[in-house]
Amino acid sequence: MPIRNFSIIAHIDHGKSTLADRLLQATHAVSDREAREQMLDSMDLERERGITIKASAVTVQHTYKGQEYELNFIDTPGHVDFAYEVSRALTACEGAILVVDATQGVEAQTVANAYLAVENNLELIPVINKIDLPAAQPERVAMEIEQVLGLPAEDCMYVSAKTGKGITELLDAICEKLPPPRPPEVEETRALIFDSNYDDYRGVIVYFRVFDGELNVGDKIRMMGTGRTFQITELGRHRPQPEKVKTLGHAQVGYMVAAIKTLEDVRVGDTITLDARPASQPLPGYKEPQQMVFCDFYPATASAESPSAGKKGEFEALRDAINRLHLNDASFTFETEHSEALGFGFRCGFLGLLHMDIVQERLEREGGVEIVQTAPTVSYQVELTGGEIVEIHNPADLPDPSTIRSIREPIVKVEIICPTENIGDLMRLCEGRRGTFKAQKFISEGRQILDYELPLAEIIYDFYDKLKSITRGYGTMDYDIVGYRQDRLAKVSILVNNVPVEALSLICHRDNAEQRSRLILQKLKKQIDRHQFEIPLQAAIGGKIIARESIKAVRKNVTAKCYGGDITRKRKLLEKQKEGKKRMKTIGSVTIPQEAFMAVLDQGE
Repeated sequence: MPIRNFSIIAHIDHGKSTLADRLLQATHAVSDREAREQMLDSMDLERERGITIKASAVTVQHTYKGQEYELNFIDTPGHVDFAYEVSRALTACEGAILVVDATQGVEAQTVANAYLAVENNLELIPVINKIDLPAAQPERVAMEIEQVLGLPAEDCMYVSAKTGKGITELLDAICEKLPPPRPPEVEETRALIFDSNYDDYRGVIVYFRVFDGELNVGDKIRMMGTGRTFQITELGRHRPQPEKVKTLGHAQVGYMVAAIKTLEDVRVGDTITLDARPASQPLPGYKEPQQMVFCDFYPATASAESPSAGKKGEFEALRDAINRLHLNDASFTFETEHSEALGFGFRCGFLGLLHMDIVQERLEREGGVEIVQTAPTVSYQVELTGGEIVEIHNPADLPDPSTIRSIREPIVKVEIICPTENIGDLMRLCEGRRGTFKAQKFISEGRQILDYELPLAEIIYDFYDKLKSITRGYGTMDYDIVGYRQDRLAKVSILVNNVPVEALSLICHRDNAEQRSRLILQKLKKQIDRHQFEIPLQAAIGGKIIARESIKAVRKNVTAKCYGGDITRKRKLLEKQKEGKKRMKTIGSVTIPQEAFMAVLDQGE
């Protein structure tokens, strides 16, 4: 039976998941009674937010010109933060369906995903979706596709995933236009792991595509990356419900259960081979994702003592939840971290802000843990006076200022697709964020592409929200890291009662340092309780104080008992009180509640 392996790629909200639903119905993989919206989005989180987070692989069958074809397709996420999921899916395919909304046209992630498919040498079928809508302009969008992506307008297929119009013709085109899988390159068995997840009863479930040879139930296999061996107890495919099979052969996609209990034994991108006849070379695997945003996760009830001091349960539960989730999403990193304010936790790296948000929510739902999250930061490169370059992800890790020659921050190339009337406002926004103008390209009447280079630290907080607000929801952006650049950056230390609090320190541009510092000090002033003595709150760069707030002391009315007499009696009492407050300030310590840290850390600005 001929096989076609392909992915569905598009910008967010262009109808990938709905198109996947119609493909399942058109190939009778699900009956009309079983069908529901977002069939492949199995997570509650995906349904609530209306976005795809995890790529889902399905096997269906379609008859074309009297011959039955086996179609393995993967529905992929559309948001820029999940580009790693898309790249993994494309590696397991020979072709891709590029879906474009007939009302929105080509958007930022459409372009990024198309380039990703071209890099992987995939055959592309452009599909214009939502042609049933009154505002649809399929011919205009077809010309946009030709102009921006270079795919001929006459090759575009017009479908409506909602009504099912054009779906059969699309299935025929997939069988006709997409290339068959490449022939086996070696005699030995090689299969590429593109996903995995953990089941409490069956252990690790591995999802793979066979590139060479075949796998059978009962085979003893070896993971080429880790060297561990296992025996296959179950093989199966998603149609879209799991269906057990005895054998998976060349170019087929499926899942495997092999009593794998340890999470470290499986790596996404690893190659499966037979233990009796191992392959000499593994498959290429995947390029490591580059984390863009970093933040700390702490158990909500943890203390600053060691995790063994009565709080081990929460820290261990968080570690287990992170380990399990990492098996399912290999694109985030984590390492143990300790904070004086929040205790033991993890420093995690993410591909973007939405990715960070989704990981936190999945940890809380699937792992059953409550999390305290710090403000997101980016990584910096620090050049020392000795010429050595170190990378830091946390302002507290910055070396002694006397040993620093320069600090470099990550720069991203941002591609903004927006209506023509918003060009001026968007340029002002980018200039205000220390952006460098690179190019302006014309797509169609009413829409243009703006290319800017911006510091990543300037776009991770609210840049996307401002972009959406300026363009009334019609603007889209995609970004890609291009390198590190030196600038006038400095570490701002926050001092409470003249004592530096490392958990609140930040790295920012000297021009913005005073404004950012004042915001932090004002928040701290509201959160820290008044003490018996005045508490100075200060922000400093090196030895220079750049901002200050004061929390007034709680005072007792010591003159209340004076009902007359000379004014010197009252002055004497007030002076005595003043001396006492001064003495108290030198020996007193300030208790900073956890809420104060969170008030500052949550906002980021």
